[in-house]
Amino acid sequence: MSALLPTAAPRQTWRAVWDLVRARPRLAVVAGLTLVLGTGVGLLAAPLLGLVVDAVIAADPGALTWPVVALGAVALVSGVATAVSGAKVARLGESVLADLRERFLGAALDLPLARVEAAGAGDLTARASRDVGVVADAVRTALPTLARSAVTIVLSLVGMAVLDWRFLIAGVLAAPVQLHTVRWYARNARKVYAEQRIAVGAQQQQLLESVEGARTVRAFGLRDKHTDLVAERSTTAVDLAVRGVYLLTRFYSRLNLAEFIGLTAVLVTGFFLVDAGEVTVGAATAAALYFHGIFNPINAVLGLADDLQLAAASLSRLVGLLLEPSERAEPRPHPGADLKLAGVHFGYDGTPVLRGVDLEVLAGERVALVGANGAGKTTLARLVAGVAEPDEGSITLGGVPVRPGCPVHLVSQEVHVFAGSVAEDLRLARAGATDDELRAALRAVGALDWVQALPDGLATRVGDGGHPLTAAEGQHLALARLVLADPPVVILDEATADAGSAGARVLERAADAALAGRTALVVAHRLTQAAAADRVVVLADGRVAEAGPHADLLAAGGDYARLWAAWSAPR
Repeated sequence: MSALLPTAAPRQTWRAVWDLVRARPRLAVVAGLTLVLGTGVGLLAAPLLGLVVDAVIAADPGALTWPVVALGAVALVSGVATAVSGAKVARLGESVLADLRERFLGAALDLPLARVEAAGAGDLTARASRDVGVVADAVRTALPTLARSAVTIVLSLVGMAVLDWRFLIAGVLAAPVQLHTVRWYARNARKVYAEQRIAVGAQQQQLLESVEGARTVRAFGLRDKHTDLVAERSTTAVDLAVRGVYLLTRFYSRLNLAEFIGLTAVLVTGFFLVDAGEVTVGAATAAALYFHGIFNPINAVLGLADDLQLAAASLSRLVGLLLEPSERAEPRPHPGADLKLAGVHFGYDGTPVLRGVDLEVLAGERVALVGANGAGKTTLARLVAGVAEPDEGSITLGGVPVRPGCPVHLVSQEVHVFAGSVAEDLRLARAGATDDELRAALRAVGALDWVQALPDGLATRVGDGGHPLTAAEGQHLALARLVLADPPVVILDEATADAGSAGARVLERAADAALAGRTALVVAHRLTQAAAADRVVVLADGRVAEAGPHADLLAAGGDYARLWAAWSAPR
């Protein structure tokens, strides 16, 4: 299994949450005060209704006036305070959530690429999507309900004690069963849900590894092994989900027992106190209303234990990433753009993919990598880009080891179009670029005409929920970002592979323009890219089989010549 990213301990998690809330003291205080005010005023309805009951029993219509008027005032004040508190609590929760997201994103972007590769993108993706979503749902639904319910329970118990302390004793008889239920559930569920989150992350990672490495998996006959791994991790995730459902079923059955005990105790206590003349029927009614009023909040709080366990497990995974050491590195100057690989070995799951690769790309030279599927082309490109580190050997740029911060730009066939305007998408490469500079970059790669033809030009929203772009148009934007970033070294990993024949030719011309004057290593999907390169390197069985200019390799009649003949043969 991959070395998954860390999960924070409970103390570390709640310290992080407290720091986020403490950063907004005024908002937190206002939210708390309005919440207590709205709930407290609303609870005055129970004793007022008790007075109404006593007035009716005494057949005194005049005694009904002020309790009824007071009930109207209670409803008005409680409604306004509840609305204000709801808005403040929501604002506090959303601001804390936004801050957490920003910190998580910053931590994710600062992770060393080798660490991401070791942990697997699946674990990081699960945290960024599933775990963030679970915490967001809890902040928007569970936490406001929890806050209102907790205040209601505390103030209702105080009200019962004011009416008669024996009502409070009767009501809290349900507490031991409820507390035991919560402790039992928390003790068992936290572990199950934490394990489930880890299992889901491992499952997602295995699926990503198998899909992304499909060519390598097929080439090395690893299909059955990867299928078994996916099945094993899926079974683990399902088993843990079933255990969670079983725990939840037992949890609610125990809560029902606690409800029966508490309600029976309050009703019996009220009967004896009224019979003894120690309280009025109205007071007993108010006590029953108070207990009935906390009936749903208690169940809500205890019922939320499931959501809160899920949220706590997800929150621990988000905070865990914040604790991971980052590798924020500023780009370091390199004395030249000569790229050199010496004795590079690398493998997946113990299966060697690259075996002692030696390669030198001179500054300003364009080298094409070609070879059959599974030869190691993409793996080599990822190593040069610093996404992973070689098991053995070295990769240097201008004599300096390739590390995060080195001026190497990778463009693969899996290009993401970010949600936002075209201009915002392009400015990811250069934040301060003017509109004229954006247009110049688009013009350089031949994309300006179709961008200007979009509904709002550079301001057109693209990506998720925006104007749809074709695969070729997405690659056009990626190449324009490359021009804006202006790195000295570029790795193109089959960047035109997803376009059709016509689109591929357009993108090849765009890539030629973007690579002008740069040191480039091109994983060639189409051999026309190899023919246009200064030099061609043929990989076979993880080794450099041939290297030289296109014409020389054709004349040599070796592996490259056979690949060229097969590719250029009439179809």
